[in-house]
Amino acid sequence: MLLLVTLLHPAPATAADGVLCTIRDPRIGESSGLAASASALWTVNDGGGRLRVFQLDRRTCRVRDTVEADIDPYDVEDLARAADGTLWLADIGDNGLDRATVALERIAPDGTATLFRLRYPDGPHNAEALLLTPSGQLLIATKEPLTSTVYTPAGPLSASGSTPLRRVASLELRPTGTDGGPVGAAGQVLVTGGAVSADGRTVVLRTYTDAYVWSAPDGDVEAALTSGDRRRIALPATEQGEAVAVSADGRHLLTSTEGVPGPVHQVPLGAAAAEPSAASPSAPSAAPTGRPPAAVGPEPGTDGGPGELLRTLLLPILGVVALGGLISWLLARRH
Repeated sequence: MLLLVTLLHPAPATAADGVLCTIRDPRIGESSGLAASASALWTVNDGGGRLRVFQLDRRTCRVRDTVEADIDPYDVEDLARAADGTLWLADIGDNGLDRATVALERIAPDGTATLFRLRYPDGPHNAEALLLTPSGQLLIATKEPLTSTVYTPAGPLSASGSTPLRRVASLELRPTGTDGGPVGAAGQVLVTGGAVSADGRTVVLRTYTDAYVWSAPDGDVEAALTSGDRRRIALPATEQGEAVAVSADGRHLLTSTEGVPGPVHQVPLGAAAAEPSAASPSAPSAAPTGRPPAAVGPEPGTDGGPGELLRTLLLPILGVVALGGLISWLLARRH
């Protein structure tokens, strides 16, 4: 099965496995969220019983400082940092699909922490990816096999009640054949982290194995995600890659993985290969730099002849296999 998937969806050429630095501090055993400035990184552990963010030296990954708050989260899964230094923690993990609400926790530069509860319009979802735009919009992307749904608050956040979420986009993910992650092929179709560049023009969602990149030239992240015009980067294989950030200069992706030692990779955004659009399968957009575009599988709706038919027949089977593997892994790991 995996051989057929790899043949049908060849992975793009992996970017150079450049390690920016390596996290070795035993306190950071489950780096699940990542943010970056020109001189520092911030990361947060998966789960946890207390809000704690680690500030790291960007060259060495050594812990410079910690930011803590007296809030007991349920399952923190991602991290974003605003231009003014405000940290947003995505308390959105729900492996058992039994949470009536999820939460975002905000830690202001002065250390003040606030919890905001959110509720989905269509029942519980497990999620691990948070997007924060320069304008302050927050978006959550779910971690569900083959299709990730993106939501955003339908109104202002409230510290005294739950804010409804509204659906923004539904993103289809197909197996890529890229190595890495803890659950085999299932990891290729599960969103584990997200990031928006400082200028708001680059939007990224990652799986355990790949990063998907959208351009938002006017800063409209919702429009970018619904455009269908995305690029893909095969990420360096890691034990359990869950976090992603865009470098301060907007030229690289930075990724981290659970486990110690845990490398933080620096991957050129120029390595992103254009994916054919369902609306214009014969005219994929050019790669953003002079690098040769890498081979990718066609998007839904493209006319791939017999190969497309075979893909169509295999996808439901693969979905069952991926879901089975994911469930087994979650049962073994459940918080």
